[in-house]
Amino acid sequence: MENKKNDATCISRRTFLMGSGAAFASTVILTNIPGLEGKAIAAEMTTYPKKKIARLSELKTNEPVTFSYPDKSKNSRSLLVKLGTPAGGGIGGKRDVVAFNTLCTHMGGPIGGFYRPEYKALGPCPFHQSTFDLTRHGMIVTGHATESLPQVLLEVEGDYIYAVGLIGLIYGRYDNLKG
Repeated sequence: MENKKNDATCISRRTFLMGSGAAFASTVILTNIPGLEGKAIAAEMTTYPKKKIARLSELKTNEPVTFSYPDKSKNSRSLLVKLGTPAGGGIGGKRDVVAFNTLCTHMGGPIGGFYRPEYKALGPCPFHQSTFDLTRHGMIVTGHATESLPQVLLEVEGDYIYAVGLIGLIYGRYDNLKG
């Protein structure tokens, strides 16, 4: 019987070390290009509008308030709700007030009318039954979605609640501010 050599190609340790050494060296050389020493490269920051959306004292537990953010387009519909339970990103004395965009992250199904107070969840999406946990930053619980709902960042000034930004991308957009 003959031993047949396995046709699978495997790189040697020497080849791996030479390749990774070359990658490291090129990184070090590229970061020391003449003319760039000491110059900071500015990061591009997105500035969201600050929008007054509700009064903290007027919110009732498990009674959602709808609003549009960051603009007035139909896919900017959002939901503000006082959960009665502390939540990720929550504001207020109990950290139980949160807001989310109401388009499913899977295919953009409108889920704003499906708040489930007994589960502190939004859903199911009418397209493919995705449901999102509002106490855990809008994390997917069931269904086809693979991303959390975009969470609206909130601030409180006195008794007023303001929307000031978004965590995540609204379905169908490449930029939340350029619908």
